Amino acid sequence: MGFSVPWTAAIQMLVLALALHSTAGNSHEPLIVLDNYEDNGIRVTCFSERRFSDVQVLWTDSKGHNLTGSPITPTSNTDEASAKSSILLKSGSDNAISCNIIDNVLKTSTESTVVIADVFFPATSPWMTAFIVILLISIALVIAAIYKLKKNNETTAQAEIRLLKKEMETEHQNSQQEIQAIQEKFEKAMAELDFRRARSNAVNITLDSDCKNRKLSLKDKNRVISAAEKKACRDLIVVANEGFSEKKRYWEVEVGDNPEWELGVLTENERGKLKNEKMEKPPEKEYWSLRLSEGQYHCSWKSDTITSEDKKCPVVGIFLDWEEGMISFYNVELMCPVVSITQEFQGKLYPFFNPGSDNQYLGIRPLSVSSPLTSL
Repeated sequence: MGFSVPWTAAIQMLVLALALHSTAGNSHEPLIVLDNYEDNGIRVTCFSERRFSDVQVLWTDSKGHNLTGSPITPTSNTDEASAKSSILLKSGSDNAISCNIIDNVLKTSTESTVVIADVFFPATSPWMTAFIVILLISIALVIAAIYKLKKNNETTAQAEIRLLKKEMETEHQNSQQEIQAIQEKFEKAMAELDFRRARSNAVNITLDSDCKNRKLSLKDKNRVISAAEKKACRDLIVVANEGFSEKKRYWEVEVGDNPEWELGVLTENERGKLKNEKMEKPPEKEYWSLRLSEGQYHCSWKSDTITSEDKKCPVVGIFLDWEEGMISFYNVELMCPVVSITQEFQGKLYPFFNPGSDNQYLGIRPLSVSSPLTSL
């Protein structure tokens, strides 16, 4: 014979009281309650008021054997939620069951145990009425005890909240650092791509022996050395044979550890003036260059110095985009730009080179000419 509704409610209060009593030492222990009668058995539910990020619920009998319960059911839609699981007990089974809630984040577990006598299963006992009256009185006492324990544990809960907030702030800082590292890698990759695109326009150029300062000596068509004093270093210019008035051109110059040098392009008009004056004067106008002097980079069209992350630049790449009106200088070893100059060009532009003074040397690095990376 099944129980009536009042009897069911009374039994639920009985099991609730037993479960609440088992948690009196720790408000975080699971709460075990009787849900309802089902399929000639009793549906028992275990849940915790504490909120978890990652939780696991295990059911065991009195011998420590695992029992199969329902899947964990979050009680809210937030990232952190309390957990809930249930199990169906049949008459004649091991009615002493334990519910163990495991916090996978904090690596802790809490457990509650309840014993349900066979008398509560669907074969009613004549002593049930008196027993229920006693239970009703016990329930009131247990509820009062739980309320007091809950108040005492508020301080502990607040401390846990502060700890979680601190952990979240630490994770946020770590995430920001990772994002910054990814951005730096991306910027470096884009700079390298820009360098490789420019280098795909490589051309071979040679030095003009008839268009150089007399204090410069050409070792071959690609190398020049200076024998001048330091005070005359701005005059030490040699111009290339090749001039460019269209498309994109790229070449590289080995400057080594020279403390002073100057590289760039000048107009055909300026080249003619310097050649007629026996190259005894530096360019006056219509030239664009990058110069290293006293450990600082200087741009011919900018009054201030240029900041470079790495002053060491033994090989300089020069990229002339005549159509876009831009000349760019690259640190070849780092595959990154040093500076770019934007200007509207007219007529042919000729590369020029200044090795500095006191037996300083520079050379044009031969490059294999490849097809431009137009698809990049």
